[in-house]
Amino acid sequence: MPGPSFRFERAVLKRLPDAIIAGVDEVGRGPLAGPVTAAAVILDLEKTPAALLKGLDDSKKLSAAQREELYAALYACGTAVIGLGQAGVLEIDSINILNASHRAMERAVASLGRVVTVALVDGNRAPKLDCEVETIVQGDGKSFSIAAASIVAKVTRDRLMTALAAAHPGYGWDTNMGYGTREHIDGIARLGVTPHHRRSFAPVRDYIAGQ
Repeated sequence: MPGPSFRFERAVLKRLPDAIIAGVDEVGRGPLAGPVTAAAVILDLEKTPAALLKGLDDSKKLSAAQREELYAALYACGTAVIGLGQAGVLEIDSINILNASHRAMERAVASLGRVVTVALVDGNRAPKLDCEVETIVQGDGKSFSIAAASIVAKVTRDRLMTALAAAHPGYGWDTNMGYGTREHIDGIARLGVTPHHRRSFAPVRDYIAGQ
């Protein structure tokens, strides 16, 4: 399958020549701890450096070092507009992870400080945005804008989980980023749950129920 390109963005511009297009993606639906984090990125189709575009891809296909390098390049290039949004564990437990993910996306788009015409959103479920939304399954591997958003969201959340790991040792959050690895499950069994755990997720809920 070919890598990401601007083909979706160009299709929008063919229909709406003056459109402001944002790629939107989130990370952190599956973990047992930490927030869900979303990013929205507006790329200049003509001025974004070719070397930067060459590196953009689905964040899951990149190494941590590659993601960090691209994250820095996106912020340094001067042609990308970047917004971030999160939904914390209380929201996740209250409104469920899908709705919390959409809320994080809504916040990311709002934080751009620009009136977006069309949002290209990774996945097949559209958040409620004040603009046209086009969902693209596996969009982080198809659209440069969504790929950029996936990288920004991933690096932002990984840095947060690494910081939380220092405050809450024993769960391995600096390596598992809150996902339910054996180290994390064992940590819950030994140390209990923290304020950063998602109480509606089964392993955490089961631990609490067994106390």
